[in-house]
Amino acid sequence: MPAIVNSVGFLLDTVTIVFTDRLSHQDRLEPILTLSLTAKERTQTSLRGYSDQGLPIALQLTRGTILQEGDWLKAPTGELIQILAKEEPVLTVSSLFPLALLQAAYHLGSRQIPLEITCTHLRILPDPRLRQLLEHRGLSVTEDIAPFQPEASL
Repeated sequence: MPAIVNSVGFLLDTVTIVFTDRLSHQDRLEPILTLSLTAKERTQTSLRGYSDQGLPIALQLTRGTILQEGDWLKAPTGELIQILAKEEPVLTVSSLFPLALLQAAYHLGSRQIPLEITCTHLRILPDPRLRQLLEHRGLSVTEDIAPFQPEASL
């Protein structure tokens, strides 16, 4: 059987599932297939790899698509896969003072740093220079392994 190559140049075999469409949230479905991706991988519109269950998959999404935890993708053949945020190294920033956290979010945002914002902490990708800046401002910075879900830009 000859090899199949798609328009992006991925070599596809007969068992690769190609996901091309992002769906609105399908909260009531129980996912059969899941795909754990880092924050950077969730910004890539063409990707080849394996589902969390070990099945070969490829993503061919519309340019500019940014996937979030819980998003669903559909293949033209009908298969569904749910996107999960993969754990990765992050810096978790916290403070006893909400204003200090808000000020840190402002300063990081002005530098166009991918930033996860919650009521109790901020998360960024590891960066020694930013860590020093945050600690200098009196914030607590810890190294963690956690899902990173930065705010989507407007």
